[in-house]
Amino acid sequence: MENQTSYTDKVMELCLMAGKIMLESGAETYRVEDTMMRIAASFGIRESHSYVTPTGIIFSIEGELTKTKLIRVTERTTDLEKIAEVNSISRKISSGDLSLDEAYQSLKEIESASLQYPFWLQITAASIASGCFLIMFKGEWRDFIPAMIAGGVGLVCVTYFHRLVPIKFLAEFLAAFIIGFLSVLFVKIGFGYQLDKIIIGSVMPLVPGLLITNAVRDLMVGHLVSGLSKGAEAFLTALAIGSGIAGILSFM
Repeated sequence: MENQTSYTDKVMELCLMAGKIMLESGAETYRVEDTMMRIAASFGIRESHSYVTPTGIIFSIEGELTKTKLIRVTERTTDLEKIAEVNSISRKISSGDLSLDEAYQSLKEIESASLQYPFWLQITAASIASGCFLIMFKGEWRDFIPAMIAGGVGLVCVTYFHRLVPIKFLAEFLAAFIIGFLSVLFVKIGFGYQLDKIIIGSVMPLVPGLLITNAVRDLMVGHLVSGLSKGAEAFLTALAIGSGIAGILSFM
């Protein structure tokens, strides 16, 4: 009985760790729930239930002793590589290629690993994307460099402000305000020409594309609470970006 209880606890810890990594990395809630229950079933636990929201995970295992555990998720980012790694481990568990201890160790390594691209590369990608979005929205090539600069500085600012004050809305508002300031400055000094196109291209790296996509997908599969909460978070981000740009334009 004691050994069975210990085994069940280990399986529960493994499932919760997998779910936590995926949720923190930007996975959809229904994918997190499905992965956790598949892992539990692979280790012989057929009666398991999971309830996932953007800020927490509730996981329950039924048997001789029903166990339920809740963990909070406070930090969320976008790291699709970690999601792919957890999915790969889940598939290996289902096929019997990983034992419980091996799977736990693999997840611990993924949890502690930093799989994101270097910050300088993220800035470079955001800068190039900003310039490309400007062209996509029918901007002129002579505004490509100003959009690149404003977009890169915007990503630096949103990252720095979020570390300084861990309020996502405030960080995005200030970053958008600075993007607007740089865009206006470039046009005033003759370095930029189409103010609206420069602003549009520069703010695109701040737009919560993955969050909006996940909100729609969660709503489509019936996860109304998660879908609505993610949609509200995306709306607040859009409001912060719009408010920051409107704030600087009001001083023109």
